[in-house]
Amino acid sequence: MGPMNLHFDVRDIFRAPRLALGGKKIWIMLIANLVGYTGYWLLTYASLLAAGISFNQAWSKYGLYPCLFGNEVTYIPAWILYVLGSIIWLIMLVLGSTAVARVTYKQLKGDEFYSSGDAWKFVKKHWHAPVFTHLSIALIVLFFVVMAAVFALIGKIPYLGELFFAIPYLLWFFGSVFVAYTLVVLVISVFFTHAIVGTLEEDTMGAVFQNFSITWSQPWRIILYLTIIFGLMYAGLLIFGWFMGAGYELVNIVYGHKWLMGDKLANMVGWATNIVIGPNSPIAWGLGCYSGGICSINVPIVASPLGPMEYIGGTFIAVFLFLIIGTVISYAFVIEAVGETIALVIFKKKSDDENLLERKDEEELEAETDETDWTEPVEDDKNEKGDSDSEESDEEGKDEATSEPE
Repeated sequence: MGPMNLHFDVRDIFRAPRLALGGKKIWIMLIANLVGYTGYWLLTYASLLAAGISFNQAWSKYGLYPCLFGNEVTYIPAWILYVLGSIIWLIMLVLGSTAVARVTYKQLKGDEFYSSGDAWKFVKKHWHAPVFTHLSIALIVLFFVVMAAVFALIGKIPYLGELFFAIPYLLWFFGSVFVAYTLVVLVISVFFTHAIVGTLEEDTMGAVFQNFSITWSQPWRIILYLTIIFGLMYAGLLIFGWFMGAGYELVNIVYGHKWLMGDKLANMVGWATNIVIGPNSPIAWGLGCYSGGICSINVPIVASPLGPMEYIGGTFIAVFLFLIIGTVISYAFVIEAVGETIALVIFKKKSDDENLLERKDEEELEAETDETDWTEPVEDDKNEKGDSDSEESDEEGKDEATSEPE
């Protein structure tokens, strides 16, 4: 298949929800979310324990969604554990978005068989760029701020300090403008670094340069496209969540009929639902559940205490409901990654007149190199065989020539 036909304008951004609705991309983001969530959950509960809060107290208050904020904690190691857990989750989201961007780029080029495993191999090779690009830009800002503080200290010198500040004032002014611009680039890098690495295969410094480039050349398109992308994310989250909620209720209506499972289903499903998306959980708040929102659901009421087997069945249901919720949330992140990848392709076409869909990526070049390496020995063998045949024919000719006089 050839590259996808794009208009290379804002119309292409609206393809994001449809391209995002694929099991491969959602699976990649779901795995990233689950790994990040697991690290966050473990370290956050460790931080709560370090802060002197027992596990039972923390579980009864937070359940599956612990948070250190809202507690009067002054113990520094507890905050370090919590921040570390949050960073792990953010890193996994960045790496997952990079993998989705790679799959999207390959799909735009016409390669529908690029697998999630291939995408993770690509991320394993290029992981440093999406992780450290933001840090590099932040260090640029920090460097200028520190240098400004040093020069300000020099400016405190009596008599000479006033001249040291006043004469090169324009230098300080334009340096401040550059710092403000770099802060804007830092914000933009949060949205486009994974797309830059997934399509252009840039290293850290290359990704920093590309973020500066698109911020300078496409500021209004960035604002417009990001506004549309986040609108599509919200719409996709609501619609996809509504369908999942409809499936949830249909199962409860059919299996929970009084002639069928009845109260047994209500006990298991109600108990599991209250654990995963209880009324006070952030998931319930985010999806509008229990509040009459577009994706609100009717949760079965637990009619009686659960028996041992009902607890086991309810646990399985809770795990599956958690995965379903994770799938809905992951789909929203996939829409963002896909939309930003398409936007980057448009930016490069508009600014550099470069069609990234016609560009050979590193995997295609490696495949061509492998084919060349495979065919070269065959040609050498043929040449060697041809040389040996010619040598043999020459020897035979000499033998015939020497035998003729006889």
